[in-house]
Amino acid sequence: MMQQYMKELEQEPFDPQEFVERLAWRTIDTDNGASNFEPSLMFETFLQAIKDLQLLQDRQRKKCDKLEVICQEEENSHWQDIAQFQDKNKTAVTLFHDLDEKINFVATKVIHLGDQLENINIPRSRAVEAQKLMTYFAEFLADGPVELFNKDSTDEELFEAADVIQKLHVIAQELSDAPRFMEAKKKISNKYDEIERTLIEKFIQAHRMEDVNLMREIAAILSNFKSYGECVNAYIEESQMGTFVGKDIFRDALPLTEKNFALIQEVFIAPEQVMSKFVLNVYKCKLQNYIETTLAASKTDTEKYLTNLNDLYTKTVQLSTELGKFKLGSEDSYLSKLTHTVFQQYLDSYISKEKQWMTDKCGRILQKFYDSKAHQKKQVSSGGLQEIRREMQALVGTRANINIAQIEDYGGETFLSEEVSITILEEAKTAFSRCQVLSRPSELANNAFQVVEVLLDYLINNFVNYALEIGLQAVPIPETKSQPQEIHFFKVTRQTNMIVYLIEKNFADFALPLLTSSTKHGEFLLKKKMSLQALEQKLENGIDRSLNAIIGWVKMILQNEQKKSDYKPESDLELGLNPNLSSQACLKVVKYMTSNVAHINECLDGGNRECVMTELGIRFHRVVYEHLQTFQYNSTGAMCLICDINEYRKCVRELKSNLVNTLFDTLHSLCNLLLVKPENLDQVRSGEHLAALDSSILLNFIQLRSDYKSQKIASFLRGITA
Repeated sequence: MMQQYMKELEQEPFDPQEFVERLAWRTIDTDNGASNFEPSLMFETFLQAIKDLQLLQDRQRKKCDKLEVICQEEENSHWQDIAQFQDKNKTAVTLFHDLDEKINFVATKVIHLGDQLENINIPRSRAVEAQKLMTYFAEFLADGPVELFNKDSTDEELFEAADVIQKLHVIAQELSDAPRFMEAKKKISNKYDEIERTLIEKFIQAHRMEDVNLMREIAAILSNFKSYGECVNAYIEESQMGTFVGKDIFRDALPLTEKNFALIQEVFIAPEQVMSKFVLNVYKCKLQNYIETTLAASKTDTEKYLTNLNDLYTKTVQLSTELGKFKLGSEDSYLSKLTHTVFQQYLDSYISKEKQWMTDKCGRILQKFYDSKAHQKKQVSSGGLQEIRREMQALVGTRANINIAQIEDYGGETFLSEEVSITILEEAKTAFSRCQVLSRPSELANNAFQVVEVLLDYLINNFVNYALEIGLQAVPIPETKSQPQEIHFFKVTRQTNMIVYLIEKNFADFALPLLTSSTKHGEFLLKKKMSLQALEQKLENGIDRSLNAIIGWVKMILQNEQKKSDYKPESDLELGLNPNLSSQACLKVVKYMTSNVAHINECLDGGNRECVMTELGIRFHRVVYEHLQTFQYNSTGAMCLICDINEYRKCVRELKSNLVNTLFDTLHSLCNLLLVKPENLDQVRSGEHLAALDSSILLNFIQLRSDYKSQKIASFLRGITA
């Protein structure tokens, strides 16, 4: 049973409730499916189980105590071992310090002995070297040739001969020019040159065979010779041989430089100087020749020349940026100075060619546009004299009923084009871009301003200004014998506004960044302001002249079409001929005004449209008001007049001006004074629209009634006359 308990107690996880349940079920006798519960049996079973578990606990406790004793004994044994190891470590450290002191003592003795040997060996070596040099110098003093080396000599023999001849050459420089030394000095010099040439040839051969070690050894020897630069030049020439043969040398420059940078670092004693000379040769020889050839081929085509110059300079600057990682030259601006040197002659003349190209290009674009319109550009005159001449022609034409003004409208052509402007501005964008790249920092603002001047001259003065002058002259003069003509100046205004917007955007995006923080910035703003103010003045004159033309035609229509019988019919039969009650003159005026209002709405927008519509409405009201002052009205005619006024009110609502609507509402109220009974005049004149008017205006209008005298209306107007 104890074994059974152990198995159950060692189960993971152990559940005490489940253990008790299993113990209880074992005491229940299950017979034929029925359970018989015996409490005394369960009590005895639990009591026995408790005794067994207590016995089991005692056994386990004794076993634990025994294991603890054994563990304590092992721990004490390990502590004793550790103490022994610590003692041995202390002994080892002491021995190590003693050994270190002995090693230092021996090393000091060895160094001292080495110094003594060196002090003895250096004079001996010098003596041996001096003896060798004296032997060779004696050979040079003797008659006959001196063979330091021959064609069959090994590299080591050549290097030894080079060392000897270099030292003899230095000694020879110190000798006097006595006759007995002249021949020896000459032989030494010749042999010096011969060995130097041989070393350079060996260096070239080693480079071709990619023998880096031999190249490094020869370069170190040649660094003591006077023609060391020739060795560097030979390396540069050999390394660049067969390169830069493609159409784009910029693609080959960086890989070639990277390849040689690693080799130069490994071969030469002063790699920075050699690398600087290597890049200098790339710029001054290869790159400069390529640039000269490319630009010379496009010199007759200015546009292609400028494009090539911009591309070449951009690629060169980019190449310099990429080569900057090699830390070339003693200054950070070394590559920038190289670039400037290569392009100096082209940058000096750049802006003159840019201006020439801009001038020619803009001139060709405008001429092509005028040719497409079959128009020969002509001289146009403007100013006060032209205005006076036009006014005199209009006055004489009106008074004499003849046309003496020759107005040409060119079939409604405005001679403006957004496409042409965009084309010119695109060319200007290209010019500004080149200007930013090709101008020196000190000249950037001035060069950009010169491009702006060309742009303003052609796009504003020669294109838009010319179109405005033509448009001003094309505004018709109202004539009694002709039909109303279409006003085209509003189209000119719309296109001018669009072109000015495009110009402003181009300046903001491309010109201003180049001019900001310079003295040319204020000059640019002033010049642009003056140019745009001149355009604005012409636009105002043209719109004013166009409004005068519209109102003039309205006045002509009213004068020619309005009959006295329209407002003072003799009988109702005359009124019956017009079932709409509105007069024919009114309908023609409304039709003409409606078409012009729609045209203005199409051409103008924003505040400009609001101002022009308001001004047109005010002038139209003045003409209608003055026109009505010239007629007499009976009651039937007054009804016709009110119908006309209602048509005018409908027409002016399209102007979307509160002021104009108020003016015509007031005019409508005035017309009611012509229709109401005399005893009701006081009530009508005190209405909303008439109460604020001067009494003289009301009296003048009431006097237009045909029954003013017969009905003795003045007697009803004592308040007004007073």
